[in-house]
Amino acid sequence: MSAQLAAEGTLPPSHLPGGRRASGLALLSLTALGIVYGDIGTSPLYAIRECFFGPHRVPVTEANILGVLSLVFWTLIIVVTVKYQVYVIRADNRGEGGILALMALVRSHFASPRRRWLAVSLGLFGAALLYGDGMITPAISVMGAVEGLEVAAPALEHWVVPISVVILVGLFLFQRRGTAGVGAVFGPVIFVWFVTIAVLGVWGIVREPGVLKAVNPLYAASFFAANGFAGFLVLGAVFLVATGGEALYADLGHFGVLPIQIDWFTLVGPALLLNYFGQGALLLADPEAAHNPFYRLAPSWGVVPLLVLATMAAIIASQAIISGSFSLTRQAVQLGYLPRLEILHTSATHIGQIYVPTVNRALMLGTIALVVGFGSSSNIAGAYGVAVSTTMVITTLLAYFVARRVWGWSAWAAGALTAAFLAVDLMFFGANIIKVAAGGWLPLVVAAAIFALMTTWHRGGVLLVESVGKPDLTVEELLEQVAKHAITRVPGTAVFLTGDPSGTPKGLMHNLKHNKVIHHQNIFLTVHNEDIPYVSEEERVSVEDLGQRFYRVIGRYGFMEDPDVPDVLSRAGEAMKLEIRMPTFVISRNAVLPSKKPPMARWRESLFILLMRNALRPTQFFRIPPNQVVEIGRQVSL
Repeated sequence: MSAQLAAEGTLPPSHLPGGRRASGLALLSLTALGIVYGDIGTSPLYAIRECFFGPHRVPVTEANILGVLSLVFWTLIIVVTVKYQVYVIRADNRGEGGILALMALVRSHFASPRRRWLAVSLGLFGAALLYGDGMITPAISVMGAVEGLEVAAPALEHWVVPISVVILVGLFLFQRRGTAGVGAVFGPVIFVWFVTIAVLGVWGIVREPGVLKAVNPLYAASFFAANGFAGFLVLGAVFLVATGGEALYADLGHFGVLPIQIDWFTLVGPALLLNYFGQGALLLADPEAAHNPFYRLAPSWGVVPLLVLATMAAIIASQAIISGSFSLTRQAVQLGYLPRLEILHTSATHIGQIYVPTVNRALMLGTIALVVGFGSSSNIAGAYGVAVSTTMVITTLLAYFVARRVWGWSAWAAGALTAAFLAVDLMFFGANIIKVAAGGWLPLVVAAAIFALMTTWHRGGVLLVESVGKPDLTVEELLEQVAKHAITRVPGTAVFLTGDPSGTPKGLMHNLKHNKVIHHQNIFLTVHNEDIPYVSEEERVSVEDLGQRFYRVIGRYGFMEDPDVPDVLSRAGEAMKLEIRMPTFVISRNAVLPSKKPPMARWRESLFILLMRNALRPTQFFRIPPNQVVEIGRQVSL
């Protein structure tokens, strides 16, 4: 059982029995291959091609080939290996990674409202960019794989877009069923993929071993000196070799540091470098192969099997980014930056496997529109680089705050390292942002829209709490009134959901005002979302006896967990030796009306009202039995 839990990412290998620790680590590392490295693993399909056949290509000369390969080599070393594998991966929020986890960690260490606002804004915009990435990655990966038809069967070139659309529609429709069944093959398939591209790379290098000279950074410097601004623009294509690097940090909580690093240093990193250098060797021998050097690297008899394997790898890479979008959405909802959405669990044993129908539909429509509208992976590449390079800049900035506030580094040490990483990040960002007119606008527009939605929802929630105002009576005053007046009690238990654990629920006051009765037992229940991924079982529920059969219960959940009100009540009943049978849940439902003078922009107020009306009902979100609910509605203005 321990080995199984470790393979699911819920138990680190260090908790396995000594004799099984090595096998558990190996299994976890294999599983991580398919989830963590599918995205960056499919970059060889298009990265080198874009340097010599894309819109900002350079001539296919020996000097340019060696210069580009030198840039590729040092990009993987500096950005992916040093920055992410050594530095950023340490900035975990109690074992959880990803930009929202990083934001929550930084936010909790700032007392200054302005600095908290800066950290939150950076984190939210970075998260918003990842939704654009969730559309672009499936489109470019699947199209890049299917474009092998242009090499295997040129007569079928016009079928690339229709076949890509069919594959993507099937992929998104499959999400509701979950990946518990096919997830077990992800790791082995990606393992075969990396071994295959490594072998192809070695085959190319053996024919032109001189290509290995490109590890010398002087070739990169000479490339810029010879090509000037055109060489700078090629950085946008070179950056494609690092896209997917963010995933190894985002999936940290599922697998832990060691399996991710083992995969990179023993297989993924070497395989990618071998393949890139193999493609470079091919171009040295045959410059005409620049239109698709990845598939041209394979022997003619191997193109079709490689096409099938590449398509499988692209589907797995797409699956990983889609699942990541679902996880990101749950984090945003729990942290209060998105309205309640329907979140379905697709596995009874793997808690991380979830399905968010609204997000899935949006991603499917966006991805298909990209494929049809752009028509080729080369056209999509510009949009891809803008999204990821911007996210990486934000990650570097947030990691600086972690180094200073959490790790206690000096300003000089943290600033020097951050400046070094930013110098590289900003070069890639500058080379990509130039592509805004050629498709780079898309992820920025998507991110801006989602950022506006997130900030509007959060700000509207704060204003709504202020508008509702303080409770009519404090808890102490309520208990005094109950003791002073002979208020009729009816049998049973009433559970009042309230966002303010210190006050008297509005629902209770409305019930008391209109019905003149209270229940035999009354529980004030608050679900509190913490800035950490998971809350320990010991801290899950706290109960306070207020007297006169009134109780205050607080359930705590992390941003990677789903609230479960019946479970909280069950735990509270056990703690206080209470008998809670068929409780009545009293929920206050606010209907927000437009204000004459809204405290935020009119369009934002309208957006907030729209989101409020379409948010998932509390009964569904908190898993409350709908036949035990009484809703008390009221109209409020912001």
